[in-house]
Amino acid sequence: MQRHGMVIRLRPEHRETYLRLHSAVWPAVEATLREANIRNFTIFLHDDLLFGYYEYVGDDHDADQARIAADPQTQEWWTLTAPCQQSLATGESDDWWTPVPEVWHLADKDG
Repeated sequence: MQRHGMVIRLRPEHRETYLRLHSAVWPAVEATLREANIRNFTIFLHDDLLFGYYEYVGDDHDADQARIAADPQTQEWWTLTAPCQQSLATGESDDWWTPVPEVWHLADKDG
């Protein structure tokens, strides 16, 4: 299992729209994430900063990310959520959400 964290800015003028959308994420979008080996996907909000976290349980993260990106329902969902967000990526990064490195993890006692 791999843990992934990422950040993006929430545009203040779209805050209510974003929160409304995420109060009822489309079941097809959630199904695609599960099929792509994503577990425990959580988005936190602090002021205008969104922090996302998920656990990946598959064997090919890049292929599963491509499967998510190719899904028509997910693409439609992104047309609604993308205007609400402002990427923090800089330089040559193609990432919409900026990956953040893990610096510490309290493991379960057994693992």
